[in-house]
Amino acid sequence: MSYDLMVFDPEEAPRDRKHFIDWYHRTTEWNEGHDYSDPNATTLALREWYADIRKLFPNMNGPGSPTDAELMIPSVEDRLADYTFAHHAIYATFAWSEAENVYPLVRELAVKHGVGLFDASCDEPEPEIYFPGDESRPPSGGKWREVAADFRSGDVSKYIPTNFPQEETPTRRWFDIFRRNK
Repeated sequence: MSYDLMVFDPEEAPRDRKHFIDWYHRTTEWNEGHDYSDPNATTLALREWYADIRKLFPNMNGPGSPTDAELMIPSVEDRLADYTFAHHAIYATFAWSEAENVYPLVRELAVKHGVGLFDASCDEPEPEIYFPGDESRPPSGGKWREVAADFRSGDVSKYIPTNFPQEETPTRRWFDIFRRNK
């Protein structure tokens, strides 16, 4: 389970929320026909964003990933992230325990590099979609903050089902914490 954010090329993504969500889903089908672990597959501004973010949150896979010796340092292992490079977006996954730290940094770097930001893990009715020049919304206050705090504390017992039907996988139940009661 991970905390997911996406930065994107604001020239390619639609500004209309519904069309943006459709674009996001098409983008994350990962059918562009290239190596998604290669940062050179994306735009210059997104590569510059990536160069900055990986200084604090190194890529666990692909080019520039830490050496085995670097992985022995606990603080490095805790901050590993996974980056998927599309032509006009980078999908970044982080450990839940780092969500509170990474969220403001990703926002700050999006502004610095003139790229957009989508809070893919947000469980609020309208997740943040930031375009350069927009006024930043207040930080997300969704359920993810509680999940992040639980992972930081090490108490994840409430996320491990004790009895679930054999036909339903535990992963399915995990996502139920984000479901909204209607």
